[in-house]
Amino acid sequence: MDRSKQIIRTSVVGIVVNVLLASFKALVGLVAHSVAIVLDAVNNLSDALSSIITIIGTKLSVKPADRKHPFGYGRVEYFTAIIIAVIVLMTGITSLIESVKKIINPTQPEYTTVTLVIIIVAILAKLGLGWYVRSQGKKLDSDALVASGSDALFDAVITLATLVSAGIMLIWNFSIDGYLGALISLLIIKAGVEMLASPINQLLGERASQELVHQIKTEVSAFDNVQGVYDIILHSYGPNVSIGSLHIGVAEDLTARQIHVLTRHIAELMIQKHGIVMTVGIYANGSGDTSYARLQKTVVQTLARQEHVQQVHGFYVDNDNISVDVVPDLSVHDDEAFRKTLQEELKKVLPDHMVTILIDHNYSE
Repeated sequence: MDRSKQIIRTSVVGIVVNVLLASFKALVGLVAHSVAIVLDAVNNLSDALSSIITIIGTKLSVKPADRKHPFGYGRVEYFTAIIIAVIVLMTGITSLIESVKKIINPTQPEYTTVTLVIIIVAILAKLGLGWYVRSQGKKLDSDALVASGSDALFDAVITLATLVSAGIMLIWNFSIDGYLGALISLLIIKAGVEMLASPINQLLGERASQELVHQIKTEVSAFDNVQGVYDIILHSYGPNVSIGSLHIGVAEDLTARQIHVLTRHIAELMIQKHGIVMTVGIYANGSGDTSYARLQKTVVQTLARQEHVQQVHGFYVDNDNISVDVVPDLSVHDDEAFRKTLQEELKKVLPDHMVTILIDHNYSE
């Protein structure tokens, strides 16, 4: 079964369970005059709606690429996750308003043995559903499923708090229902805000995971003739498609055909293992004891010794003009001032050369 079908199947399970729970809770809440249980029922319905939206988003996200969207529709999943988070937020705000009303004008909830049994069943059902949906979401790399599963687990804790409220009512005849409803509402709002973070970060261009970047560098470095991997940049177009680029250092005496074969093999590996359409650029490194190699060593070592320099690469010489890329650490905010400082240091050791320093930035590490 492919990824989209598994997401849809998981969402259908979520719809069925949440509708059943919502029906039970609504009935019990109305009979017991308990706002906390009724709010739990509303929250279950919002969870079912979230599953429906996940199904719609998944079907849209697998549409094939077209002229307007050459990389496909995978990012629809991020919008789906945002919509679900907004629904959770709206539910929390509405619940908070109703809970405040309940605090101002309280009513006495009535709990029975049947009420308590249904609450316990609801807790167990939401724990099972939450674990299943969230684990499937992580397995399938689906933000929408992870959000729905986390929310279900969160609901189980909230319902447990409702059970505590019932216990307090039965033992001390003191109702904290409205206050508990307010607490539930605030927690739902908090969860909604947190759910927004992941898909929004993806759309804004979140930094790739360090595990993936390290794996890419390790895999590319393993190729013969690769003398360094630099400038990894990745753009996500959904869980299954990413666009990226990187540079590799190679010996200056490699032929164009050798470079062509090498970059082709790297690109093929990236698409097969990671689903990344990777563009591979080249930096030519000096070989042996040539004047080019000695000059490169001098420039790289001089710059690498300077404070705030993380990486030096992209060296080349055109006549007497030297060009090199420098990656500073995050403490450097004035690129132009930093460039001038580095040029002054190089001028001390290479007074007869014109040096052009490109201040590069680390987009992946």
